[in-house]
Amino acid sequence: PTLAPIEPGPAPTQRFAVERREITVIREGRSLRTVVLYPTFSGAQPDQTPQDGFPLVLFSHGLTGSPERYEPSLRAVAAAGFVVAAPEYPYTSERAAEYNPVDLVNQPADASAVITAVLSLNTTPDDPLAGRLDPNRVAAMGHSAGGYTTMGLLASFRDHRVRAAVVLAGGSLGGTYHDPPVPVLFVHGDADSVVPYAHGRAAYDHLPWPKAFLTVIDGGHTDFLDRDSRAAAAVTATVVDFLRAMLYGDIVALAHVPIAATVETVTRFESRFDGSAGGGAR
Repeated sequence: PTLAPIEPGPAPTQRFAVERREITVIREGRSLRTVVLYPTFSGAQPDQTPQDGFPLVLFSHGLTGSPERYEPSLRAVAAAGFVVAAPEYPYTSERAAEYNPVDLVNQPADASAVITAVLSLNTTPDDPLAGRLDPNRVAAMGHSAGGYTTMGLLASFRDHRVRAAVVLAGGSLGGTYHDPPVPVLFVHGDADSVVPYAHGRAAYDHLPWPKAFLTVIDGGHTDFLDRDSRAAAAVTATVVDFLRAMLYGDIVALAHVPIAATVETVTRFESRFDGSAGGGAR
């Protein structure tokens, strides 16, 4: 399937207020409680939804995680002008009745089902998101096992709606990458004792598409999720600029990615982007 090109244009620069809701998505008997965070406006503000609607970012949690654990970071993404959908996977979350990490292989299909369900709200009469989502602009992001889930959406479980991806302390499920290419931002601490740094590097090296790698110096598995750290600030700013560049086609944001990602003694950054804004599947 070929999606329309993402035309270069400015991303919103304001910081939106963020609303929260929950929906439940059912896929083949698998129940996926999903937290949806979306930009909104106070009564005094005019509706400044972009002409084509807000992009969607699908976020996947790590093993024994939950959407709530990541909510502060995800709110920062939503406040920048994105709808964020974060499912709770039935066998790998902290609330799983029957915890089974091997079920990770089923999560890319779950993620695709959540993308479909959330995008359907765009055409659901009277829904708060009706007419406010752009189905042409979708990204996937995940931490740890959620990073592996995200990579699965690009290879063996390819979802062609995904135009960009962010892999936080994750790796690859294997499989073959078929064009059209999707730009991917990898973030990994070089002292990660849960998912070794080498696993993230291997996934990066194997990927034949536009890509970038942000190393958190002396960073552990979750250090960059600590809201009070310089590393977390750098990672959040880099992720937001990357998503602005790839989903809005914002060339200013693209130019700012290496600036946000480079903090002396805190991070290192390398990039193999092709220099153009706008995500994959063009």
